[in-house]
Amino acid sequence: MSVLVMKFGGTSVGDLARIRNAAEKVKREVERGHDVIVIVSAMSGKTNELVGWVEETSPLFDAREYDAVVSSGENVTAGLMALTLQEMDIPARSWQGWQVPVQTTSAHSAARIEDIPRTNIDQKFAEGMKVAVVAGFQGISPEGRITTLGRGGSDTTAVAFAAAFGAVRCDIYTDVDGVYTTDPRIEDKARKLDKIAFEEMLELASLGAKVLQTRSVELAMRYKVKLRVLSSFEDTDDNSGTLVCDEEEIMEQNVVSGVAYQRDEAKMTLISVADRPGIAAAIFGPLARAGVNVDMIVQNISEEGRTDMTFSCPVNQVARAKDAMDKAKESGEINFHDLVADTDVAKVSVVGIGMRSHAGVASRMFDALAAEGINIKVITTSEIKISVLIDRKYMELAVQALHDAFGLDSAA
Repeated sequence: MSVLVMKFGGTSVGDLARIRNAAEKVKREVERGHDVIVIVSAMSGKTNELVGWVEETSPLFDAREYDAVVSSGENVTAGLMALTLQEMDIPARSWQGWQVPVQTTSAHSAARIEDIPRTNIDQKFAEGMKVAVVAGFQGISPEGRITTLGRGGSDTTAVAFAAAFGAVRCDIYTDVDGVYTTDPRIEDKARKLDKIAFEEMLELASLGAKVLQTRSVELAMRYKVKLRVLSSFEDTDDNSGTLVCDEEEIMEQNVVSGVAYQRDEAKMTLISVADRPGIAAAIFGPLARAGVNVDMIVQNISEEGRTDMTFSCPVNQVARAKDAMDKAKESGEINFHDLVADTDVAKVSVVGIGMRSHAGVASRMFDALAAEGINIKVITTSEIKISVLIDRKYMELAVQALHDAFGLDSAA
């Protein structure tokens, strides 16, 4: 019997009516002949509430007990989904992570899945169970303690189950009906993509697109798991949503597939640092140890043995970055004249596997921004991506201009 994995996010199971709506979609797939593994998130808002309770109870909390509390939201949803399916005469039962077991590392609140043995669930399928409703986001450590996978971990759980069980597909049900060329709230001509390559989806997810969690896309690409993103709130068929797949499965492709943005970026510049071997390690080592997520890095041309080093990071990490640099200066690791932070910038990126075989993408991007009077502060590129830092006030204009420049409102 073919296995299908279906994942429902928090908004999709936000109340009993929505759980029933999701269960109807599961029932339809069972009637089509699939054994189904359903991965569920906590009901919308519940995880934040649980986190708040933990922090109020114990500001310096034990991470093991944090996971025990925070993972309970998924347990509630799994039980309610199983009960709803049983009321529909679908043989279903709920599974917590430790019952499968979803074997993870011991890194509480940021665990990684190491193995998902099939034996227990396969045995129940053989006995007549049609739906295994699994609590997402959670597993069990080698020490036998409950672990959680971090924000968005239910997406990762779903892809991991699809890989472990050789599923025909992994359907991710959410509050949007697919992956768009850009955010429809900014560009009303944004178009839903029928298919997108794993690499493109990975870049878009890492650059700010909120549809899929980055780790889940990495996992899907590694194990060649077909992902489909579709809406919980619309009638769907085999052609609904967006399929995330190998690029070989996409016949015709625009040069650029999407425009992504990150609003809350900061640009930080160390002025007049020594231009010597090891200076980059001396700067970015302390930043890494302080937990600063550095993205774009640019080093200026050296003059008289001194240079400027610019990097970007999330705006809420600026104070942490300043503190790390000040401490590194005090310790003698680095010496710089000043540290200047611009906290009013945004990152805008164009992504597309077509860039590999087409020249002139950067030129077209820069021309489009110049035509709107938008100044570029920093540029970085990869094989299938070009990102720029610009003044935040121009972010929406830049997204719209680039969407038009690359003709993303029409298919290839």
